[in-house]
Amino acid sequence: MRIDILSLFPDMFQGPLSESIVKRALQKGLAEIHIHNIRNFATDKHHRVDDYQFGGGAGMVMMPEPVVAAIESLTNERKYDEIIFMTPDGEVFNQKTANLMSMYDNLMLICGHYKGLDERVRQHFITREISIGDYVLSGGELAACVVADSLIRLIPGALNDETSALSDSFQDGLLSAPVYTRPADFRGWKVPDVLMSGHDKNIVEWRQQQSIERTITRRPDLLNEDE
Repeated sequence: MRIDILSLFPDMFQGPLSESIVKRALQKGLAEIHIHNIRNFATDKHHRVDDYQFGGGAGMVMMPEPVVAAIESLTNERKYDEIIFMTPDGEVFNQKTANLMSMYDNLMLICGHYKGLDERVRQHFITREISIGDYVLSGGELAACVVADSLIRLIPGALNDETSALSDSFQDGLLSAPVYTRPADFRGWKVPDVLMSGHDKNIVEWRQQQSIERTITRRPDLLNEDE
């Protein structure tokens, strides 16, 4: 998988995408991430990328010219499965979408900033718009990191144990069951006996029941999504 990220603040990606699972996946050659500075595609001497809104109003708007120049520079080199704009008013990102997109070959993520991106770019170049939640960030960079991380960890070989991702929350429409590790008795708080029993069938049944109960209590909306 190749992920190209277009941003006004490329230095924001140095930490989140250079550690842990993502770092190992990149080192193994399982994925590529390329960060592109939109300012490099501005044609004026000041590398201007934003301007005032037509019609007035607070906040600047990302200009179409440098963003489109960046998009076309990349699409001239390869075909993208999706050109995604990270924006608060996009569809809310979830595990189902992550599972689908993790099978793509090439993705482009465009990070919004200021008051947003000129609507004409969104209408004519963007194929999908994604939000990571009903709140507003200073820009799309952190959201792009979230999406990239969630996709790369699903690539076969990214995790030491590939079956681990299958038991994550949301994979089967439920939250994960509680997990425990050593010591078996910590300050008098003991691990449930069933997990110490060695009885695989009972453990599977316990975890399934715990997942259902936790979902009902914490996220009942997940149980109604398909209705």
